[in-house]
Amino acid sequence: MRLLKYRVIVFDFDGVLVESADIKTKAYAELYKEYGPEVVEKVVQYDQRYGGISRFEKIRYCHREFLGRDPSHDEEVSLWERFSELVEKAVEQAPWVPGADRFLNRYYRVTHFYIASGTPEDELSRIISGRHLSHYFKGVYGAPKKKGEIIGSILSESEVRSDEMVMIGDSITDYEGAMRAGIDFIGREHREAVFPKEVMRIKDFNDSLAIQMALFYEG
Repeated sequence: MRLLKYRVIVFDFDGVLVESADIKTKAYAELYKEYGPEVVEKVVQYDQRYGGISRFEKIRYCHREFLGRDPSHDEEVSLWERFSELVEKAVEQAPWVPGADRFLNRYYRVTHFYIASGTPEDELSRIISGRHLSHYFKGVYGAPKKKGEIIGSILSESEVRSDEMVMIGDSITDYEGAMRAGIDFIGREHREAVFPKEVMRIKDFNDSLAIQMALFYEG
């Protein structure tokens, strides 16, 4: 068996393990469609660039920046609930990122896997359970915690050095969280380029050469 470089691998979920990023982008578009196509376009562009930010922060940002006002508490709660209704079942049924299921199944016994997501933690846990994935992961973490905070907690929990841990993410938020925590980062690039040029990238988990270079020792 090939030897992994890392004792801990932290995955974002949407767009890294399952092809669900577009599901959430479409849900944001649905939430804001009553405000017209120009607002929807701005919301979609913001979501695609900052995919790892929680819906709580995104909705507040989109209201403030694109509608010129803060949402009321009742409005926020209503939008959060509607968003969950639009995405939870769809994400549970979304297809795997190519090769991700085989990668998890092959290596979860030889390294520790965690999830750090912008999805609310209780919803994320239901999705993981609904997809029968719980046995793969030592921990599943989500909003309201931020990525850097989650990664720091995993470092403490797993008792590994920072150079023994890597995060695989698909957004600049994932990258910034990994940099704050001082761990390595691999970008799953399936949209327009969002990462600095020096960042190691993979297309998916069937991208054999890139996976070999990013995660395994040579030889």
